[in-house]
Amino acid sequence: MSLFQPEFTARTARVRVRFGVGASRLVADDVRALGCSRALILSTPQQVAAAMRTAEDLGPLAAGIFSKAAMHTPVEITAEAMAHVAEVRADCLVAVGGGSTTGLGKAIALRTDLPQVVIPTTYAGSEATPILGQTENGLKTTVTDDRVQPEVIIYDPDLVAGLPVPMTVTSALNAIAHAVEALYARDRNPLSSMLAMEGIRAFARALPQVVADPRDVAARGETLYGAWLCGTVLGQVGMALHHKLCHALGGSFNLPHAETHAVILPHAVAYTEPAVTDLLAPVAEVMGGATAGAALHAFAARMSAPMALRDLGLKEADLDRATEIATRNPYWNPRPVDPVPLRALLARAWAGEPPVA
Repeated sequence: MSLFQPEFTARTARVRVRFGVGASRLVADDVRALGCSRALILSTPQQVAAAMRTAEDLGPLAAGIFSKAAMHTPVEITAEAMAHVAEVRADCLVAVGGGSTTGLGKAIALRTDLPQVVIPTTYAGSEATPILGQTENGLKTTVTDDRVQPEVIIYDPDLVAGLPVPMTVTSALNAIAHAVEALYARDRNPLSSMLAMEGIRAFARALPQVVADPRDVAARGETLYGAWLCGTVLGQVGMALHHKLCHALGGSFNLPHAETHAVILPHAVAYTEPAVTDLLAPVAEVMGGATAGAALHAFAARMSAPMALRDLGLKEADLDRATEIATRNPYWNPRPVDPVPLRALLARAWAGEPPVA
């Protein structure tokens, strides 16, 4: 399988990216540049303090705060947020937080087409994509729509400097997963592959430094750079088995998003790798392993990432149902998705065993 495609189609988005220490304090300039004057600030309940600081930075441009963003973007929370949008007559959204908050902003934008400013405090990367994942009746589905692509992203290393190390690691592995799957995406192109590998390299270099010294602002900045690259790739090409598994496990069993990505990634890669060995060879080289799946597993272990689905709350009795959900309307994957080896993959991930092809 060639690393270069002589014919391809590439997608790029019109997004303004502001990057630098203290950049988040200039959010008012970005709201004004959008021609807006009534910004609704979004956050999770745990990040109200950050939302309030953003409200102070916005001054008279702040129309209010909605702080009920939740993991996997439940549609009932979105409905409540929509009522708040109408109540405060918001003309734009400022999302401060990780994937949960960004997801809520996207869900509102899908329904209203309001412009979005996103200030990430994790490495989720969803701020760089036109993709929304939302959960209804215990099932998580995704939609791709230009209305959910944020117009402005502000990356401020100061905002991730205090991110706890365990959350830092799982969020980083979540971002790496976007880039790894982009390397063998059916619609990959030379640009997406280049961005993916640069994002992986950034995390491979900087994440160990952040784990050793969480307040290393330069290393935090490089991890944010990696997150932007990995998120941008996520918005350009389709994902495969890894993301399907994580959506099934997260949406149907309410497993924590980033932690689930961290556990599943080496196993999904090991499953797929025999079909795309050449495309994943650079990952093995950067991560320092014989195969990409083994190298990612070893890297996660060195970073003290969670290694078992059972530790995240999944019951062994749930594995059959998880397999059924994951094989229902499966995403395209270079190696066809077969229920028997997939059930074995999930069993190993549940037990925390090393991945196998």
